[in-house]
Amino acid sequence: MLTVTNLCVLQTIVFTTLMIASDFTASGDAQERLFSEGDAYERFMGRWSREMAPRLVTFAGVRDGDAVLDVGSGTGALTMAVAAAAPSSRIVGIDPAAPYVAFARTRHPADRVRFEVGDAQQLRFTDGSFDRTLSLLVLNFIPDRSRALREMIRVTRPGGTVASAVWDYSEGMEMLRVFWDEAVSLNPAADARDERHMPLTRKGELGSLWREHRLRVVSEEAITIQTRFSSFDDYWRPFVEKQGPAGDYVAGLAATEREELRLRLRKRLLGDGPDRPILLQARAWAVRGIVP
Repeated sequence: MLTVTNLCVLQTIVFTTLMIASDFTASGDAQERLFSEGDAYERFMGRWSREMAPRLVTFAGVRDGDAVLDVGSGTGALTMAVAAAAPSSRIVGIDPAAPYVAFARTRHPADRVRFEVGDAQQLRFTDGSFDRTLSLLVLNFIPDRSRALREMIRVTRPGGTVASAVWDYSEGMEMLRVFWDEAVSLNPAADARDERHMPLTRKGELGSLWREHRLRVVSEEAITIQTRFSSFDDYWRPFVEKQGPAGDYVAGLAATEREELRLRLRKRLLGDGPDRPILLQARAWAVRGIVP
């Protein structure tokens, strides 16, 4: 029976999902706010994308000579992992954030690697243009994920592979789980911003989406890396650089609230001891499927 309390919870979750997703439209002011600077993103999440990228390349079975599309290429982590694993491949990375595309171009110039501004929901490429289409840690941010996946399938040749990975924000991405646990403990209203509400971040959700779109031989598995921070400051400082939902949340706090959150996180991670390196786990769910 659907009680009033359960209905309120359901409405909150639906609203939160829509609110978070709406911040990542292909060309909105919100995206420019949340994903606005390549260097800051590298310090926040880009360094962990670089750790995850080679694992997705292996999982997707990329072969040398493949034509590969990287959807949501960001600062170029996955594109460069493909280039390293398949040096004869033609690779295109697209991202809706022009600052990230500019950053990737300066960091990764190469004749056979191209970065461009593009919308995953409306790819400019002709049908069957690529052998493999990949997406790393971005599909859950796309407002119309089904449309994006249809486009990814369309531009991949029959028999080609479509693969993606998304952080497990509910439990497995510890650096963010710790952050949001403490933020919500301080301010229960922050739960509406918690990335655990985002779609496709739980076990089985990516696989279900792939099967709904009639991809074949669908396989889903967990990919886990370690996130090593040299100090507490190395953990905390990226949160104040206004990247992603967590950085946007911190930017909206008053100075006293920000300091209280910082102290709670320090105690959570270090206890009452001195500063030291911090080692956390980061898990993503990965899926692949064959285009019929």
